[in-house]
Amino acid sequence: FLIGCDVEDPLLEDVPEIVTKVVLQFDDGSGNVVVATANDPDGEGIADLVVDGEAVLQPNATYVLTISLFNELAEPSSPEYDVSSVVVQEGEEHLFYFGWTNNIFIDPPGDGNIDARPDQVNYTDADEESLPLGLTTRWTTGSSAAGILRIVLKHQPGLKSENSSSEEGETDVDVSFPIRIP
Repeated sequence: FLIGCDVEDPLLEDVPEIVTKVVLQFDDGSGNVVVATANDPDGEGIADLVVDGEAVLQPNATYVLTISLFNELAEPSSPEYDVSSVVVQEGEEHLFYFGWTNNIFIDPPGDGNIDARPDQVNYTDADEESLPLGLTTRWTTGSSAAGILRIVLKHQPGLKSENSSSEEGETDVDVSFPIRIP
């Protein structure tokens, strides 16, 4: 007997993405954009992502948050440079989870879905299976507060589902941004 793989059979890729820069853009829709970044110049080396400071958001405002991911160890012309594009292309394998402290957001309510997937997050994008992705989300701030927004990107090939948790799969990104609402 001869057994072989059909050339068109896809291989299951379970390789975490290399992310050296995370950029958050909070856009309130009126031209005010708050940008926060985290950098890890050595990629998978000994250094972790380091946040460049707190993001100051206005009270009682609604923002669309866009997350951009980069691998600055790759050439800018390389497909590996824009990790956000890879996450979209492999959307059925990726999911962002969010957690926050001190009621910095009133919508979605609660403290995020890192600890419990059914907890509400306002995802505004989805993969080809109509499951949330998380490169874009919607947030409404409350009154004066200070807290942390934690963002975890999981690589979940064959695992992502309506019930998959932040404990499943490989972690591509786990970073906490200080948020202040004056």
